Amino acid sequence: MVTSRARGRWAALLLAGLTPVVAELTLGNPPLRQAWLLLLWMPIYGAGTVLIRELVRRTGRGWPAILMLGAAYGIVEEGLALQALTSPTIYGVADWAPRILGLNSAYTELNILYHAVFSVALPILLVDLIVPALRHRPYLGRAGLVVAGVVFVLGALLLRWTTAFIDPGHQAPPAALAVFVLAIVVLTVLALRSVPRPPGLPAAALRTVPAPPVVACLAGVVAFGYLALLFPFGGARHPSFTQGGWVVVPMVVAALLAVVAGVLLRRWTAHGGWRDRHSLALAGGALVAHTAFGVIANGENATDRVSLAALGLVMIGLLALLARRTR
Repeated sequence: MVTSRARGRWAALLLAGLTPVVAELTLGNPPLRQAWLLLLWMPIYGAGTVLIRELVRRTGRGWPAILMLGAAYGIVEEGLALQALTSPTIYGVADWAPRILGLNSAYTELNILYHAVFSVALPILLVDLIVPALRHRPYLGRAGLVVAGVVFVLGALLLRWTTAFIDPGHQAPPAALAVFVLAIVVLTVLALRSVPRPPGLPAAALRTVPAPPVVACLAGVVAFGYLALLFPFGGARHPSFTQGGWVVVPMVVAALLAVVAGVLLRRWTAHGGWRDRHSLALAGGALVAHTAFGVIANGENATDRVSLAALGLVMIGLLALLARRTR
């Protein structure tokens, strides 16, 4: 029992450390020369993802709950801590697309799903593959759960304090903050109460599941496509180099892409033909495409782009080692 608890704590620490690396560093935000910034983000990122995993495992819920709580996490970070969803100045995101009811529309669409997938779901999936013996169990006891919750709140406050220097003077309207809190509560309740528990494997014949290389390619296309549709890059000021009202087109296409990917993934994972090698292919394809997009869009200079590409090669090597272990 002591060994199991120790392994759980190490797995929780691994998840906490891996989360900001996946969510930020492998996208080139920040560049490797500013990797120390991860120390500021680790409390909210790491503790937030650990807290989500603990809640889901304790209530016996599955991946839909993880994604819903990941979306709630995105609202906490972007809406309450950074307040970037409503800021007219931070990062210049208010100019990406028309503001709707005071929200930076394209930035909101991009980041809520981004956090659900890259800040929460993929780190949890990777650690489940690294420590398969604990994948269906909580990592921490009650005291650890409380500590994760406290660190998460303190991390959000730390991020809010540092944002005061990045975006001075902005304070989200009280009505917007109230809506964000309500959305977080609704998503949390739906995730932990209303989402059905994962079904058992079907007794009937299994449907065909794509081979892992196909899954990896599709995951890469979806990840790269979603980012490229919504994040202005290559000198563009608006998503997908659009102008005026045409900005709605890539926003709609990105939403449809996410829906189609979600439907296909839910169908494939609902059957026993889905194995760990498929999960690793899914994570690997998304992460490689994610870093490739970062090289194109986030590098401020050649040094940043080369260093991020080198980090991507290291990541591919580590994924290959995990693939050997998974087989």
